[in-house]
Amino acid sequence: DWLTTVRLPSYAPDLNPVEAVWSLVRRAMANTAFDTPHDLDRKLRRELRRIQLRPHLTDGCLTATGLAIDPPTPP
Repeated sequence: DWLTTVRLPSYAPDLNPVEAVWSLVRRAMANTAFDTPHDLDRKLRRELRRIQLRPHLTDGCLTATGLAIDPPTPP
């Protein structure tokens, strides 16, 4: 009773909020040439941290999927 399953298509990037996160990261890193792998790593971590500190961005990524996370109701 506490578990609801929903069948999703085998490939549905529009239903995956992570795709929207990566889109934000790619946009921030576009047209950037990195001198070292360390520079790439630092920039990637900075962008992911920026997204993490702005809840409206992560909420927007979830909203874009059209899915909702409803907390379970206690019995």
